[in-house]
Amino acid sequence: MQELTEQERIEAIAGHIESIIGLLGEDSSREGLLKTPVRAAKALWFLTSGYRTEAADVINQAMFAHEGSQLIVVKDIEFYSMCEHHILPFFGKVSIGYIPDGKIVGLSKLARIVNVYARRLQVQERFTAQLCEEVRRSLGAKGVIVTCSGEHLCMKMRGVEKQQSATTTMHYNGVFESDAALRAEFFAAIR
Repeated sequence: MQELTEQERIEAIAGHIESIIGLLGEDSSREGLLKTPVRAAKALWFLTSGYRTEAADVINQAMFAHEGSQLIVVKDIEFYSMCEHHILPFFGKVSIGYIPDGKIVGLSKLARIVNVYARRLQVQERFTAQLCEEVRRSLGAKGVIVTCSGEHLCMKMRGVEKQQSATTTMHYNGVFESDAALRAEFFAAIR
């Protein structure tokens, strides 16, 4: 079977969305909904673009030699993702800290790696761990720590409908596992 082009995939997704609109009890031929299936399909294609991007390719575009070995932190990187359980958005901020071991990365690349993993169907716990492990693997860092604070529309719009809830996850590896003072330095830096 021949692989579908991007346009063919978007058209197929749009067809399914049109069917879903009808199954929900709405008329997809109504004026306001005529272009909705294609718009929604294009939005979903964009929101899942992380499946078509390799994080290692992103990070390898801007790696540089560096002799220093002190903590580097990029904080409050905003993200938008889709919950894999309900296909509803969750969003928030990520902070990443790492101890270099001869290499550093252009700071914007950390934000781009966040987008790679956020633009997939996700759970926040795995998202946080994937970011942490990718930065360590790609940079060969001595250690990486990542915190993520997210708000989930699956908890706000449906189910328990708790409007003020937020979820915090963290993941760390390398020197951060054994050095509580280093973890404390990271948390002080992101306050």
